[in-house]
Amino acid sequence: MKPYAALDPELILDAIESCCGLRCDGRLQALNSYENRVYQVWLDGGQSVVAKFYRPQRWTTDAIQEEQDFALELAAREVPVVAPLAFKGRTLHEHGGFQFALTPRRGGRTPELDDPETLQWMGRFIARIHAVGEVKPFAHRPTLDIESFAYEPVQFVLDSEFVPDDLYDTYASVAEDVVERIERRWEAAGPQRRIRLHGDCHAGNVLWTDDGPHFVDLDDARMGPAVQDLWMCLSGERKSQQAQLLHLLDGYCEFREFDPAELMLVEALRTLRIVHYAGWLARRWDDPAFPANFPFFNTQRYWQDHILALREQAAALDEPPLRWLH
Repeated sequence: MKPYAALDPELILDAIESCCGLRCDGRLQALNSYENRVYQVWLDGGQSVVAKFYRPQRWTTDAIQEEQDFALELAAREVPVVAPLAFKGRTLHEHGGFQFALTPRRGGRTPELDDPETLQWMGRFIARIHAVGEVKPFAHRPTLDIESFAYEPVQFVLDSEFVPDDLYDTYASVAEDVVERIERRWEAAGPQRRIRLHGDCHAGNVLWTDDGPHFVDLDDARMGPAVQDLWMCLSGERKSQQAQLLHLLDGYCEFREFDPAELMLVEALRTLRIVHYAGWLARRWDDPAFPANFPFFNTQRYWQDHILALREQAAALDEPPLRWLH
């Protein structure tokens, strides 16, 4: 059975009304999300909330609750995250076999990460997230590691039938080579301090307003090195990334110290994301939303481009890390 086959508008509205005591006016709008199902739901009176229905069997109940508790902990420290709303003393609800949560509806635009002031602002707020994140560890959520972000997705792809026959051996060889380079970078960085992270802190998960950012979607929150929440703010050629990093860390270090040894991990983490993304698409291919929204995945061109991206990352992993003069 497909993971969301039973999730229809009637179930969504009934879940919100029966579990949360709200009255819906019948309007729903699906929002951009693939891992979970997320909807803007209008209530009687014209207000709206956002309903997030978690993908069945992806997380344990304890892990989901821990994500929500982290968001509430951040909000209590006045860190601008979009935290779940509580109804009847609970933030996590279950109805019709689905677990879900409601959050306020927040507007905003994508942050301009080529702007120095925006980067400094982002750095300050990421540091505030980390200052809360280092207070205690997660007990039920995973740690960012090479096993789950590289070895497992590569093996899943190799065991599937997605890679064209004429590219199979090339993909296997290039993936093996790049993972070995990741491991060398990991070792060179030395012992890492792992803290609770946002986990997926890219521009699409930040809503920017005139008052600054709102961070959304802690679904990938996990333990890991602080730089995981920083490197996704960097883009472009090396010279541009170097300049962006300095602005980002200028803001970050106003609220928290940064370990420069973690810069050794930037390209390793970027490569892990590329490797993991291919495995994620392969694992989710039986969900009808994925072939509909990622039609390029199951093509010869995708795997040619993916292999090229891995080769480019192999070269990047041989370059010296970005520098920070503090």
